[in-house]
Amino acid sequence: MPELPEVEALRTFLADRLVGREIDRVLPLAVSVLKTYDPPLTALHGAEVTGVARHGKFLDVEAGPLHLITHLARAGRLRWKDSFPATPPRPGKGPLALRTVLTGGDGFDLTEAGTTKRLAVHLVHDPAEVPGIASLGPDPLDDSFDRDVLAALLARDNRRIKGALRDQSLIAGIGNAYSDEILHAAKMSPYKLTTSLTDDEITLLHTAVRATLRDAVARSGRLTAGQLKAEKRSAMRVHGRAGEACSMCGDTIREVSFDDSALQYCPTCQTGGRPLADRRLSRLLK
Repeated sequence: MPELPEVEALRTFLADRLVGREIDRVLPLAVSVLKTYDPPLTALHGAEVTGVARHGKFLDVEAGPLHLITHLARAGRLRWKDSFPATPPRPGKGPLALRTVLTGGDGFDLTEAGTTKRLAVHLVHDPAEVPGIASLGPDPLDDSFDRDVLAALLARDNRRIKGALRDQSLIAGIGNAYSDEILHAAKMSPYKLTTSLTDDEITLLHTAVRATLRDAVARSGRLTAGQLKAEKRSAMRVHGRAGEACSMCGDTIREVSFDDSALQYCPTCQTGGRPLADRRLSRLLK
C-alpha cells in the first residue's frame, strides 16, 4: 500500500504535470471506485487544475472549488499516460478503474489489481467531506509535529506501539511498512505498550519517525510514478525481509502474521534477542 512517502512523491509528480492544465474528461470505469455522486465527475470537464495536495495517504487534485481525492488502498496504482487510445475503454474490464485525460491528450489512469476493491475516489467541495480525511491525526512531517505532540498522542491510550503508529486518527500517513522501519530504527519492539515508553524512548521514537519518513520522501521524490513501488521495496531494512539477515546486526529478521497482514522485526535490535510468537498464538515465546 502506498504510504506517506509514496503519496508525497505522487503529489510532486502530478503537480509538475497537472497544475495549470485543463481537464478534458474524467471517466469512471469501475462501479466500486466512485464514492460520491454530487457533484458529478462531469463538473471537472473543462476545469483548470490549480494544485495537488496530500492528506495523509490521500491524494488531492484541486480544480478551482473542486477536489478530486483518491485513496489508492492496498492494490491501487496511478499510471501516467502520454496518450490514450481513440476508442474509450469498456467499463468493468480489467484493472482500470478511472481515467483522467487532459486537453493535450495526456493524463493518468487509476488501476486496481485483484478481486478486493478498495480503491476510492471522491469528488467534493471540501476535503473534510471525505470521512477518512476528516478523522486524520497530525501529519508527522509537519513542522508542528514535535516530540511533545507525539508524547501527548501516545498517552491517549495504552496499546501496542505498532498499532498506534498505523492508526490514521492518531498520526496520518504511516502504514504497515514504514511502522516496521520506524520501530527498527528506534530499536523498539512492535509489542511495546505506548504508556510504558520512557521520556528518552519517546524522543528516540520521534527522531526515528521523522528521519525514516524524510529519507523515504527524499528517495521517492526523484522517481516517476511507475518506479515508486520497486524503490520502496528495495530501501526497506526489515519490512518484507523475513528470513534475511538484518543489515544492522546480522540476526535473522522474523515475522509475525496477522489475518490480513504481517510485521517484520529484528530480535537482536528490537526485542532483546527474544523472537515474538505469531500473533495468532497471543503470547510471547519464552
